[in-house]
Amino acid sequence: MIKKKLLKPDRIRRIDGGFSFIPHRFLSDGFLAALPQKELLLYLFLIIASDRHGLSFYSYDTICSLLQMDLDQYISARNGLIDKDLIAFDGTVFQVLDLPTKPVISATQRQTIPGHKKNQAAIARIIDQSVKAL
Repeated sequence: MIKKKLLKPDRIRRIDGGFSFIPHRFLSDGFLAALPQKELLLYLFLIIASDRHGLSFYSYDTICSLLQMDLDQYISARNGLIDKDLIAFDGTVFQVLDLPTKPVISATQRQTIPGHKKNQAAIARIIDQSVKAL
């Protein structure tokens, strides 16, 4: 068991005015690994900017400016987060949603996840051996 100690007891984080959090499941259940860089950047921004209900009212031009994204990158990231069921957007208001049961991973992303090709190759070998045995 690792003994924990505060490194700077006078600098403990606390919620003072704003409200934002990221559930540990975001890391442990693979949501972080499932997001390309621009989607992750936008998602973290929306978490930071949202109220206790996950609502945020920032305009696309402000978001693009703050995150140093062009419009196409913003639209792609926004739509990717909507497709992954992480946010809702009505054209004006964003809502960061409760995490779904499991992350949505696109086919192109599967190829970039560490170990995926190795797993894919192992599955292919097992299928090939099973077919030969028939």
